[in-house]
Amino acid sequence: MTGYAMSDDYTPPKVWTPGTENGGQFASINKPTAGAQYDRALPVGRHPLQLYSLATPNGQKVTILLEELLEAGHAAEYDAWLIKIGDGDQFGSGFVGVNPNSKIPALMDHSVSPPQRVFESGSILLYLAEKYGAFLPTDLAARTETLNWLFWQMGAGPYLGGGFGHFYAYAPIKIEYAIDRFTMEVKRQLDLLDKRLAETRFIAGEDYTIADMAIWPWYGRLITGGAYGEAATFLDAESYTHVHRWQAEIAARPAVQRGIMVNNVSGEPSGQLHERHDAGDFQTRTQDKLDG
Repeated sequence: MTGYAMSDDYTPPKVWTPGTENGGQFASINKPTAGAQYDRALPVGRHPLQLYSLATPNGQKVTILLEELLEAGHAAEYDAWLIKIGDGDQFGSGFVGVNPNSKIPALMDHSVSPPQRVFESGSILLYLAEKYGAFLPTDLAARTETLNWLFWQMGAGPYLGGGFGHFYAYAPIKIEYAIDRFTMEVKRQLDLLDKRLAETRFIAGEDYTIADMAIWPWYGRLITGGAYGEAATFLDAESYTHVHRWQAEIAARPAVQRGIMVNNVSGEPSGQLHERHDAGDFQTRTQDKLDG
């Protein structure tokens, strides 16, 4: 024994089979199989870009970029449809046709023929940045540094969400070994970001890029107490001063403030916009139509 408190003595079977209830907050939507579970077409609005999402950190990456593109004058108008993952919307045949992995966000670009599907948040960020020629440097060295950090987030994020967040906040039992293991990694990640941001204004350098948009919804939310209950205190998040400086600068951007509202169904109603089909929806609030 290592000295860790163990909730149970468990010996893995030779062949794993799912139980009727595996516990945890998301047990009801987790299955060991892929593919559509029922037939349901996706709605299509009037804009070329159709986003199917929810305002999780991965979903917010894309809506932040779309709002930043519009703020910068690009013709990136879009419809954002709410996908309620707790209700299993991601397992409908239409959604699976856009993303066979049944995860949000998913995007259809109807401005090309045939329409192009794009899934995985990092892929969507790269696709849109290249399509509109924005927030991704053209210089090879600067572009590569941006992509270094974009792909860092895609690889690091599961340790934060599926590892630390799950065992610290969502698991039905507290396992000291698992929490310690992922806390160690998350604090290493925060230290890495803090050291990097001591040297540069933004993640990839002096320019704001899709790397910032990928990392900010996860780590900016974490250090300001917006994720996993008391995790910010547990992680001593206040000590990462350079990450806080960066977080605050990005949080002040109007496009970011709009982006995190889109497909948001949690928190204060003033920060929610269940669906977005026009810039004016930020004033009229489409969630009123959905709820009433």
